[in-house]
Amino acid sequence: MTDLSLWLRSFCFNVGWYAGTTLIALGGAPILLLPRRMVVRWAQFWIRFVLWWLRLTVGLTHRVRGLEHLPAGPVIIASKHQSSWETLAYTLVFPDAAIVLKRELLSIPIVGWAMARAGNIAVDRGEGPSALRGLVRQSQAVVADGRSIVIFPEGTRVAIGMERPYHVGIAALYRQLGIPVVPVALNSGLFWGRRQFIKRPGLIDVEVLPPILPGLDRKAFMALLHQRIESATDRLLTQARSEQIKNDLVDVESRSA
Repeated sequence: MTDLSLWLRSFCFNVGWYAGTTLIALGGAPILLLPRRMVVRWAQFWIRFVLWWLRLTVGLTHRVRGLEHLPAGPVIIASKHQSSWETLAYTLVFPDAAIVLKRELLSIPIVGWAMARAGNIAVDRGEGPSALRGLVRQSQAVVADGRSIVIFPEGTRVAIGMERPYHVGIAALYRQLGIPVVPVALNSGLFWGRRQFIKRPGLIDVEVLPPILPGLDRKAFMALLHQRIESATDRLLTQARSEQIKNDLVDVESRSA
């Protein structure tokens, strides 16, 4: 696929994404006055539209493996974060889970208000210790309501090939909540890179890994979590790159035939 084709496909996706989001947000704004579960269903409708449009314009799809590793009851889902894709798709992949997000996102008209009404967890990272206490307090309320939590231990999107330390927030939740932590690996950054306009066709893999049960000390927990997520992510990246090479070779051969 040529660079021009990729650019045009990405342009079409972005135009439809913003236009569709605007229409869905304006048309559904009154839903913000309804119970939380109605707001969640509205958000899921919006995400289904975005992922459908992404598949139609860019040719980018996804699959999720390992959902059998999710224990019954509330858990902490600790995921690798490479792209904006997972901040959207996880609303469907992990239905009704509360996603830990930056507080400033709640100021976005309608969309941000919907994030708040849907029962997500907003954190102002600039507040230091008070932010950590707020994270734990909100998470305790979510778990008491029978819901799971999605958190990105790195705190932000990290480009492939870059590293960021895992934040203390995940360790605090593991210790304070006393529920399993489920690591999640993915390779979304190969197709929808951090701050990249171009979106590439392919198959995003999300892999849910075996849970880490309560009881480990902080150092052992953080080391195990990091090892599981990073090793599985490296494997998914390697597999996807190999598949891309095969597809490129087939494309070259078909053109030369």
